[in-house]
Amino acid sequence: MHPVVIGTRGSALALCQAQMVQRKLEERCPQRTFALHTINAQADQHPERPLAAMEGEGVFVKELEQALMDRRIDLAVHSMKDLPLDTTLALRVAAVLAREEPRDALVSRSGATLDQLPRGARIGTSSLRRRSQLLHHRADLQMLEIRGNVDTRLRKLDEGRYDAIVLAACGLIRLGLEGRITEYLDCSRMLPEPGQGALAIEARSDDAATLELVSVLDDPLSRACVEAERAFLGALGGGCRVPIAAYASVSSGTLLLEGAVIAADGSEERRGKATGPVTEPVALGQRLAQQLIDQGAKELLKAKGSRL
Repeated sequence: MHPVVIGTRGSALALCQAQMVQRKLEERCPQRTFALHTINAQADQHPERPLAAMEGEGVFVKELEQALMDRRIDLAVHSMKDLPLDTTLALRVAAVLAREEPRDALVSRSGATLDQLPRGARIGTSSLRRRSQLLHHRADLQMLEIRGNVDTRLRKLDEGRYDAIVLAACGLIRLGLEGRITEYLDCSRMLPEPGQGALAIEARSDDAATLELVSVLDDPLSRACVEAERAFLGALGGGCRVPIAAYASVSSGTLLLEGAVIAADGSEERRGKATGPVTEPVALGQRLAQQLIDQGAKELLKAKGSRL
C-alpha cells in the first residue's frame, strides 16, 4: 500500500505543524504509512516582499492546493487562518484539529509589555488586523512592515530594527520558542484572525478513503468555532488582508462569537458579541456581521487604507 503523502510548506513552522499531523495520524492509523512532501509557496519564495504586493488571497496555500489537484500529494496541512474563504469544490477541509492558543503575542527587546513600551515605539507586523488594533489601543506607536519566517522576524527584532514584534502565539509555542513571549495579548485588546491557532487538513473531495482516514483528527467544537469566525469574515466581504478580527469559543454547549472591524488607522472600531447553538455556526457568524454592518462596519472597511 502506498504511503499517504502529506504536503507542507518548507518553513520551520509549517514543517513542525505537518510533522505534528503526521505523528497524530501514525498514532491513530498504525496500519498506514505517511510521508511528508515539501512544496514552496509563493509567499515563501519572496520572503522579503510585502504581502500586499502579492496577488490575491491564499498566497500561503495556492501551491499546496494545486499539488492536491494534480494528485502529487494526498493531504495538505494549513494554518486555518491562511485558507481563503473561496475554495474549489474539488477540495475539502477534511479535519480541523483541536485548536491551540488563539491569541497574539508581543515579543519585545526590552521585556516591556505593550503598555510599558515607550512613546513612539517601533512595532513590526505585516498584519493590518494587528496594526489597526494596536493603534486603537495606542495611537502613538510606529507600525513597520516585517516579513520572513518566525526565526527571521526574531532575528530582525534582536538586531534592533524594531522595539517589539507581534506574532501568533501558537507559532512560537509550536516551535519551542514560548520563552520569547513577553506578553500574551488578551482578546479584549487584540482579537485574533479568524481561524488563528487551528490547523486544517485539506484533501480532495472525491478521495473518500483519505477523507475517512483523516476524519479521526477532526475536532467538532474547534470546527464550529472557526466556521463561525469565517462566516463572520465572509459576510463582511473580507479576506486575510482587511482589519477584521473574530474569536469564537464554546461554553456549556453554546457558541460565543466576538468580532470587530477596525479602521486602518485605529481611530474607530465596531465590535460586538453574539451567541448561538454550536450546530449553527455559520448563521451565528452572519448574524454578528449584520449587527456590525448596522453599526457602520462597512463604512470603516471602505475607508482609505483599510484594505491591503
